[in-house]
Amino acid sequence: SFTMNTYLFVYDLMQFCGHSWIFTNMIIRFMSFGKDSLADTFYSIGLVMRLCQLLSVLEILHILIGIDKSRLFPRFLQITERIIVLFVVINSQEEVQGKYVVCVLFFLWNLLDVVRYTYNMLARTGIYYLPLTWLNFSLCIPLYPLSVLAKAFAICVSLPYFESLGTYSIKLPFPFAFSIYFPYILKIYLLVLFIGMCFIIQNLFSERRAHLGTSNIKKKRS
Repeated sequence: SFTMNTYLFVYDLMQFCGHSWIFTNMIIRFMSFGKDSLADTFYSIGLVMRLCQLLSVLEILHILIGIDKSRLFPRFLQITERIIVLFVVINSQEEVQGKYVVCVLFFLWNLLDVVRYTYNMLARTGIYYLPLTWLNFSLCIPLYPLSVLAKAFAICVSLPYFESLGTYSIKLPFPFAFSIYFPYILKIYLLVLFIGMCFIIQNLFSERRAHLGTSNIKKKRS
């Protein structure tokens, strides 16, 4: 309906503005201060990054109620990966926030999202530019695995801090005699992360074939 389409357009516009601001801020800071800007990337753009990622949870709701025709499970995996790495790993360990891998991860996320939300906004209005369509469904294929490697590296870097500080580790008192050692959970999640990557890459290829097929391009041009 017109109302739902307008809502989705506004949502994509908000996300586009947020991620564009982050992406532009990162580039300007790097051009101005060089490598010195990388260490405090999280402190300068972390708040907006967290807001954008929290807002992205709505995309799961959009699929569930049927106003977005994307596949639920791949999108759920992509969103939860970012939420876990950003809020559980990076946000909870101040020592990790200054690592260069955080800057690399944010750069990859925002590059992908600026392209994706630009494509989505235009698609809501029935506008399809072939170069943008190609970029949207092609850029993610090499960049998504790189972002997964950056996530994995961020988790590995955070493990010593979780081990020394005991963050999120729980030891229940007697008579339960049961404890949860959070670094073990993160190590298991690393395996889940790479398994999910294989599934998502397959989905990215299938989406690319569906949207960049000759018949689909002709339909969009007409």
